[in-house]
Amino acid sequence: MKDLAGRIAVITGGGTGMGRELARQLVAEGCHVAMCDVSAAAMEETRRLCVADGLPQGLRVTSFVADVSDEAQVKAFAAAVARDHDTDRIHLLFNNAGIGGGGSMIVHERAEWERTFNICWGGVYYNTRAFLPMMLKADAGHIVNTSSINGLWASVGPMMPHTAYSAAKFAVKGFSEALQTDLRINAPHIRCSVVMPGHIGTSIVANSRKIQANTESPEFTAKELAQMRARVASMGVDVSKLSDADIGRLAHERARKFLEEAPMTAAEAAKVILDGVKADRWRILVGKDAEQIDRLVRADPERAYDIDFFQDLAKQVGWKLGGN
Repeated sequence: MKDLAGRIAVITGGGTGMGRELARQLVAEGCHVAMCDVSAAAMEETRRLCVADGLPQGLRVTSFVADVSDEAQVKAFAAAVARDHDTDRIHLLFNNAGIGGGGSMIVHERAEWERTFNICWGGVYYNTRAFLPMMLKADAGHIVNTSSINGLWASVGPMMPHTAYSAAKFAVKGFSEALQTDLRINAPHIRCSVVMPGHIGTSIVANSRKIQANTESPEFTAKELAQMRARVASMGVDVSKLSDADIGRLAHERARKFLEEAPMTAAEAAKVILDGVKADRWRILVGKDAEQIDRLVRADPERAYDIDFFQDLAKQVGWKLGGN
């Protein structure tokens, strides 16, 4: 599917980050876009940017508020796409929505753990189920599932558990790989790619906190502060002299750095993804850090979760010790 003009693309998590940039770049190529997100305001900003970029006449950019971890809402989204685009088929499905949180099976509450897992994995599964009938009716289709480097290496550092997100991203990767055979046998006109980004400059840290805490307030709750204090302490920092305000500032700074100091922007990542789709690549690594991590983990999997492995890896990919 090298020419995207006139096609219809569905994007989950289209309100920010890579989802927003995918929408903008697809529209620029003449592709109709239907997006969902939990934030109507964020999607409206995506649409505003598409219009500001120069929305081609007759091109449709639609939005629908939906939580991708809720199958009923996903089905409603699919029905809205059919209605708003006056169609019974789509060509591209970008399963992009995701959040972080619930890093530990032991420390974090089950609800937070499952919230992360159900969005990052359940959203991929539910949307693929919901939109597959519409892709089967198209002349060609492409499913693009966003996994992560954490779908091939379940770590962000030796002192920071990452179980919910990593388990979900491994599920996305395995599902996407299994679809290669399933689609070839049962729907050969549909392709599937798995996207594995490294550190991309997005608002996932800040957005994850809003969704997990169910708030738009920048002020942290006592529960959040206690969890963040424990996380900072687990990284070897003496937190006894840090006030709650200090802990809050550290959290906001972490979110800012993740967005603003990443080695690759969301727009750059979106271009790599679309180039990979056009080249019919089923495995799309995004970022030099992702490429290096892939090589290092494959070369020495037995050491992949040792502390010295992470220290060597961090130096090679340019990460600061303690995180991205």
